[in-house]
Amino acid sequence: MHALHLNEQELRRHKLRNVVQSILLVGGLTLLAAAIGWLLLGPAGILWVIILIGMAVAFSPSISPQVILGLYGARRLRRSELPEVQDALAALARWAGLHNIPGLHYLPTPVPNAFAVGSASRSAIVLTDGLLRAMNLRELVGVLAHEVSHVRNHDLFIMGLADIISRVTGAMATTGIVLLFLTLPSMLAEQEGVPWLLIALLLGAPTVNTLIQLTLSRTREFDADLDAAAISGDPAGLASALAKLQRYDPGFWERMLFPGRRNPHPSVLRTHPATEERIERLLALRQVESLRPAFETRSIALPGHLAPPAHRPRWRASGLWH
Repeated sequence: MHALHLNEQELRRHKLRNVVQSILLVGGLTLLAAAIGWLLLGPAGILWVIILIGMAVAFSPSISPQVILGLYGARRLRRSELPEVQDALAALARWAGLHNIPGLHYLPTPVPNAFAVGSASRSAIVLTDGLLRAMNLRELVGVLAHEVSHVRNHDLFIMGLADIISRVTGAMATTGIVLLFLTLPSMLAEQEGVPWLLIALLLGAPTVNTLIQLTLSRTREFDADLDAAAISGDPAGLASALAKLQRYDPGFWERMLFPGRRNPHPSVLRTHPATEERIERLLALRQVESLRPAFETRSIALPGHLAPPAHRPRWRASGLWH
C-alpha cells in the first residue's frame, strides 16, 4: 500500500476551480462570437452565431483514432508486449469507470511523450519509445492515469468545441473586415462615423480566441493531473514523471522559433501549464495512506524487438515532431 492518500479537500477545491474556469472560458468564446454577430447584424447576428455553432457541432466529422494514429505511424501493442503496462492501464481504466480500456500504442521516436486520442467509447493512448525508456513503472502509471483522465473527462470534445466556436468567430470576423473594407469609402464620403469599436473587435478577435483556447488547454491539463492523482492514488508518481519530462523541454529560442517541435501531441492538447506549478499542485494532495495498490519504482522491461529508434526526431511537413 502507498504511504499516502489524497487530500480530498484540496482535490475538490482544485477540481471545482478547474471546472468553473473551463465553463467560463468556453462561455467567453461564445460571447465573443455573439458580440461580433450583434455588431454586424444586430439581434439576428446572435441567432446566426447559435445556428452556425450548432450546425458545425452537428455535422463536424468524428475523426477515427486510427486516422490520427496512422499519421504518426504508431502501432498497437500486443498483449504479450509490456504485459505489466497493459495490466496497469486496465486497472486505471477500471478505477476511472471507463467501460472500454483504451488501446495501447507504441510510437518509435526518442521524444519522451504520451497522448490520448478518441472518446470514452473508442480511444487509444500512445507511448513513445523515449518515454518507455525514461520512466520507471510507477512514473509511467502516473502518465497513463493522466491520459486516461483526458479520455474520461471528454477533453478532446471540449477542446474540439472550443475550436469550432473559434472558427465560427474567425469566419465572422473575416467577413466583417471584408464588408468594412468595401463600405468604408462610402461611409467616409457620407461623413458617417467610423465604427471603431467594431473594427477593434474584428481585428482583435483572432488573438483573443487564441489566448482563450490556450488558457482552456492549460485548465484541462491541470484537471487531468488532479484526476490522475485520484485515479492512481499516487500524485507523487506523476509528479516524478513530470520532473523527468521537464529536462527534455525545448529552450526559450526553440519555443519561440519552432513552437511545434519536440511535441508529438495532437494540436488540440499542445499547450501545457508550467511544470513547476503542476508538480506543486500534485504534491499538495499527499496525506497519509491510499487504498490503491502500489506500483514499483523499477525499470520497465522492453521486448528485444523494440530497439531504440535509429533516427533522430525531426519536424515533419504535417507539423508533427517525432
